[in-house]
Amino acid sequence: MAVLDPLKVSDEATRLGIDEIAGYLQQQLGQKLTAYVAGVADPKMVGRWAAGRTRPRDEREMRLRDAFKATRMISEAFGPTTAKAWWVGSNTRLDDQAPAAVVRRAGDPDALRFVVPAARAFAGGPA
Repeated sequence: MAVLDPLKVSDEATRLGIDEIAGYLQQQLGQKLTAYVAGVADPKMVGRWAAGRTRPRDEREMRLRDAFKATRMISEAFGPTTAKAWWVGSNTRLDDQAPAAVVRRAGDPDALRFVVPAARAFAGGPA
């Protein structure tokens, strides 16, 4: 099992367009879970973002970019099924909350600070 370099993943999350980020998450996690993580009620909005027809608001884009980092590391290590299960399962590194709920409620970058390290630790890298 090879763990992706966290710097490479962070660089990808910064350089890729939000349409590519949304498309990747839609493919790996599905439209409903991606919408939940982003904080939108309509899953079809994810498809619109992925198609480049509209852009998410800043706080939603922030959530999507961090979700990309976490999903990319776990999917690379274990595949998309495990990545999806990680997002909805209770996580001891996040006070027994599901990562999806933590990210959905995040209103600023500080609220997200433990999610990517928790994903990295799960994928077998340094926490």
